[in-house]
Amino acid sequence: MPKCTDVPVRFCKVGRRVVEAAFDGGDIVSDGGAVLLKQVDERIGLTRAAARVFADARRKASVRHDIRSLLAQRVYGLCCGWESVSQHNTLRHDLAHQTAVGRVVELASAPTLSRLETSATSEHAAALHAVLLDQFIASRMTTPDELVLDIDATHIPLYGDQEGAHFHAHYDNYCYLPLYIFCGQDMLACVLRPSWRDPASVLSALIKLIARRLRQAWPGVRLVVRGDSGFCRPKALRRFDAWGIDYIVGLQKNSALLERVAIAEHALAEQYEAVGTKQRLIGEFRYATRSWERERRVIARLEHGAQGRNPRFVVTSLEAGDAKSLYEDLYCARGEAENRIKEAQIDLFGRRGSCRRFASNQLRLLLAALAYTLMINLRRLALQGTQLERACTATIRVKLLKIGAAVLRNTRRIRLLLASHHPLKHVFLTAARALAP
Repeated sequence: MPKCTDVPVRFCKVGRRVVEAAFDGGDIVSDGGAVLLKQVDERIGLTRAAARVFADARRKASVRHDIRSLLAQRVYGLCCGWESVSQHNTLRHDLAHQTAVGRVVELASAPTLSRLETSATSEHAAALHAVLLDQFIASRMTTPDELVLDIDATHIPLYGDQEGAHFHAHYDNYCYLPLYIFCGQDMLACVLRPSWRDPASVLSALIKLIARRLRQAWPGVRLVVRGDSGFCRPKALRRFDAWGIDYIVGLQKNSALLERVAIAEHALAEQYEAVGTKQRLIGEFRYATRSWERERRVIARLEHGAQGRNPRFVVTSLEAGDAKSLYEDLYCARGEAENRIKEAQIDLFGRRGSCRRFASNQLRLLLAALAYTLMINLRRLALQGTQLERACTATIRVKLLKIGAAVLRNTRRIRLLLASHHPLKHVFLTAARALAP
């Protein structure tokens, strides 16, 4: 039993019982489930792989915390909801996080973690992106026949004098515009860009690098790029055709396209007036703009309802399949990538671009990507068949990682005394058994 050194504070009674409180409960933590992150990390080798490619220029004789420990501390902290580097001045004393990182002494302080971020370079970003790709390839148990690469862009608002900060009229703020690439739930890339650059500025080069690595692992795999109209650029389409990469991307409306569907839209309007319910039609035709070198297949989705007409257009290199299934089953599924971006940016704090240097903010974005990779692997490896198998990262954090626990540590054992009546105790035990060495 802990030795009582504090005078109890008395509160109102509950019946005949006196309510007292004192700070003599020993080492109690709020992130008792953080040890699950360590087990997942050991299984997939995420932070060790990241540490191997992260060049360390520090003086070896003065180093107390190796790169792997620093990356693990930062990534586990993001997974558990500790978004700010300054919070690690307190978190470094947390016994659960020390155990998860694999240390029995204090973890790194906020200044040490800040120096890690300020040392980031573009070479670090390229190397960590390679780690993300390797993790994706290793997660596949069988050789895929086809992979659909979802591309999307979002914004990171800026409130300071960061490098590359520019005002963007659409977002009405100074911001960065990171480009994300997903394949299913797996994140393959997250490239930070200043907001003055075109949304598709680095798209084709990035897709080329990803395609080269995926085809090294799976030579016969078919790649399909999927995105909205912001990424429909003549240069990108020409390069995809040359590289043998298929695509299905949105196409901006223009007068020529609207003229091609004018008769069909007029017919839909008449049907709507007759029956009073929304009318919908999906068709296709061949089309080429003046900047295209040839005609391409364009799918048109026409709707007419209470708000009037609502046409959408999609250009694709896929010749097989009818227009309806390509639009509804393939193209519309790209919206799932937006949910994945929300997890990485909001749940795992990928929007904190508060560093002065552009490369440091890119590293923060990649740390959130590593945390995202760790969390989806926790869900994939340990939560199948449980009520959390489809939960988002924020839900997994609240229900599985934020568990109160008392920590007993001596020379032979570290014992976590978790809350006895935790409502998802069975899920925690299932995950722990699935991740056991």
